[in-house]
Amino acid sequence: METLHLLAGGIAGALQPTNLLFAFLGCVIGTIVGILPGIGPVAGTAILIPLTASLDPTAAIIMLSAIYYGAMYGGTLTSVLVNVPGEAASAITCLDGYAMAKQGRAGAALTIAAIGSFIGGSIATMGLVWLALPISSVALRFGPPEFFALMVVGLSLVTGLASTSLVRALLSATFGLMVAMVGVDPVVGGQRFTFGQVDLLDGINVVSVAMGLFGIGEILLIAETKAVQVLDAKIRTLMPTKQDWQDSWAPILRGTGIGFFIGLIPGIGAVVPTIISYVAEKRLSRTPEKFGTGMIAGVAGPETANNAYSNASLVPLFTLGIPGSPTVAIIMGAFMMNGLVPGPLLFQEHSDLVWTVIASLFVGNVILVILNLPLIPLWVMILKAPQSVLCTLILAFCVLGAYTLSGSAFDIIVMALFGVLGYLFRKLDIPLAPMVLTVILGPMMEKALRQSLEISRGSFEIFFTRPISVALLGVAAVFLIASTLRLASAVRGDDSEV
Repeated sequence: METLHLLAGGIAGALQPTNLLFAFLGCVIGTIVGILPGIGPVAGTAILIPLTASLDPTAAIIMLSAIYYGAMYGGTLTSVLVNVPGEAASAITCLDGYAMAKQGRAGAALTIAAIGSFIGGSIATMGLVWLALPISSVALRFGPPEFFALMVVGLSLVTGLASTSLVRALLSATFGLMVAMVGVDPVVGGQRFTFGQVDLLDGINVVSVAMGLFGIGEILLIAETKAVQVLDAKIRTLMPTKQDWQDSWAPILRGTGIGFFIGLIPGIGAVVPTIISYVAEKRLSRTPEKFGTGMIAGVAGPETANNAYSNASLVPLFTLGIPGSPTVAIIMGAFMMNGLVPGPLLFQEHSDLVWTVIASLFVGNVILVILNLPLIPLWVMILKAPQSVLCTLILAFCVLGAYTLSGSAFDIIVMALFGVLGYLFRKLDIPLAPMVLTVILGPMMEKALRQSLEISRGSFEIFFTRPISVALLGVAAVFLIASTLRLASAVRGDDSEV
């Protein structure tokens, strides 16, 4: 009953005109971000954080969350109409979505994707509602040792964010920890790695880092690519046939379950649930050989899993303060920029804010359904915009956004330097997500470590004599071992192909 009462208060807050407006704007902007091939939710969210700098914290988080799940749906449009995923999680949709578009059935594919996304996102949000208080109440028992172990779990996710090389992921994470050390020592107050620069006393702004790595770096990559060609096929109707509905309802339910449960596991990534969903539908189908030729189940399942994962991935962030994906790590940075620390204390100290944000997820899913289907022709027009114009506008927005962070040109310089670094890392196939994760978690982890050692008078035994701490360190070890085995298996597979 307490949960329902809190949710009711959150819905009342989410339906306030101001919050409703920013949820709407976030859905529109997120859809556009998802539509533009190569931008994706990570870069889009990082670029647009400064847009929320002057907003009320509640409105800011609502808008950024809407950009996140709006971008996840927007990627479907390019997958179906262009055969180029707007973000990685929509890549599997290209197989059957684009095939349906070539048959003149793009409208049916997009409608099923929108409805599946709505159902998956809404059910996952209900899961967040029911799990939030139980998980956060347990986490309230955490002291510095448990909090340090929890941060170790978070940092162990860098292996899950690795592309093909664990060494490259650890290199990126180490560089992020070095960046996190810049500024003032959190315990004794001494300067570290500031080199006499006053602008570095507060450390390097994580938003400038993220905007540079993902925003500027992405622009430099886009400048190298050719413009995409939009399929010039007329959308006959937006309404799926009766057979489409019959073939879609079961994949939508299965996709919801797959996306939700995988979303609860930090570090897995949005690509995994979509692939698992697609493989499951193919294996359960009576005609698996037709997958890839325009099967509606190949769109319904993965797209539902995509949005269910997006909303479920907020559970570890809200309850434990662990960002489970690069985009969620960016949103965590936005929380901290507004003086909020995600985790169990968030429900104690900012109950109204967190429940309003949770309720806004329901509102945002409704907005996406109402918004996207009638405006498909508009999204197609945006797809046809020249890349030179889009890149110029994004670059101008990045520069303006970096300057508004603190009114200093220093942040623009930081953003530009990390933009070049992001470009070089991408060319060298070094993942960027581990760097952002360690920049955010590094200071909190250091503070918890040093507080723990002060309690134990310098003994590390404190981490192995407390049950919760030991359990969390064990989870981190499992993450490390599992990710290492996965990467080793992938390398062996590549060698065998050669």
